Amino acid sequence: MHHTTELLIELGAIILGLGLIGRFAGRIGLSPIPLYLLVGLAFGTGGLLPLSASEDFVAVGAEIGVILLLLLLGLEYSASELVGSLKTQYPSGAVDFVLNALPGAAAALLLGWGPVAAVALAGVTWISSSGVIAKVLTDLGRLGNRETPVILGILVMEDLAMAVYLPLLTALLAGVGLAGGSITLLIALGAVGIVLYLALRHGRLISRAVSSDNPEMLLLVVLGLTLLVAGIAQELQVSAAVGAFLVGIALSGEVAEGARKLLTPLRDLFAAVFFVFFGLSTDPTAIPPVLLPALLLAVITAVTKILTGWYAAGRVGIGARGRLRAGGALVARGEFSIVIAGLAVATEPRIGPIATAYVLILVVLGPLAARWTEPLVARVQRGRKRKEPLPECHDVPERGVALPPEATGADVPAEGGHVPGPEKNGVIASDPR
Repeated sequence: MHHTTELLIELGAIILGLGLIGRFAGRIGLSPIPLYLLVGLAFGTGGLLPLSASEDFVAVGAEIGVILLLLLLGLEYSASELVGSLKTQYPSGAVDFVLNALPGAAAALLLGWGPVAAVALAGVTWISSSGVIAKVLTDLGRLGNRETPVILGILVMEDLAMAVYLPLLTALLAGVGLAGGSITLLIALGAVGIVLYLALRHGRLISRAVSSDNPEMLLLVVLGLTLLVAGIAQELQVSAAVGAFLVGIALSGEVAEGARKLLTPLRDLFAAVFFVFFGLSTDPTAIPPVLLPALLLAVITAVTKILTGWYAAGRVGIGARGRLRAGGALVARGEFSIVIAGLAVATEPRIGPIATAYVLILVVLGPLAARWTEPLVARVQRGRKRKEPLPECHDVPERGVALPPEATGADVPAEGGHVPGPEKNGVIASDPR
């Protein structure tokens, strides 16, 4: 009984605290993710007041949080949208991967963490935060901007790539070797292909089988199906998150819209628990030694994301300002970087502190970059123009004195012709007065 009482008190305090923190973050225009991470750091191992009674419940809640994050992400896209993004955005997706995954992999190798940690840290630095970016675009009133479909296209490519990346990372972390990793990857690719095919060809039938006019029944069926598929995917070492993502893709139309409305509050609750759990599992004393590498990595990958947006928006003919806005909007990292680090931290504990510091920096810097990248660049360009020296000017002759054509570089008129007036070829004619 005492344990149950302590559990209820701890859970109540955590959830109430998260609610108050979320309200405070909303008032100051900040994503609550860094504050959730700080709460976890404060009450985790080595923190101010370690939690004990609710640790197991929070761990299970964190797993559900990851599953719901990916399910709601899948519900945002239809299969046709994903296929369309693959056809049109794959060059931008390739550039995004090269520019943003390689710095993370290089950092892990330079720190001596080995190839598996390099694959994990590459994912941390590669994937932008869809949730933070969507909120920033809404807050800034840019949903109707011309560059916004480009931003969303890159996010779709990254989310779809997660369906391949996460199974590969899970296999590597499990130490199954190259052959086992290849089999896992083939299973994941086959699952993605089958789901896309079924959603394109028979999406209405699937949605009709799940659909219900009763919100309670719809919630139970969708949530139960998602947890079941996630568990089967985990058993096949494909990753529970990928299974949830595929369930979201398979549902469409009114069913997807209804499920999204019902599950969003649950997603928000358990996602907050997930971020707290990640903070709980990270020793705050391990962050200061990796703060400088995390800061350097954040600066480098902020620049590479801006370059990614510049390239992607340029492919569709958007001007310089829109290209800068697209790049600045992509800077934020958040939930998926933490998901990837959470998978890797059991095998490579050193990833936890640097990933926490990295996300804390960029989840704060991201909204600022989205708002100020384009105005700051425009201001710098105006400053450079002011500092540029004026072009050299030849001595201006006294009024009424005409320069010969040879002195001005003008065409010498043919014999009997007329010398051009002052508006042509730079010849200063006689004062008409």
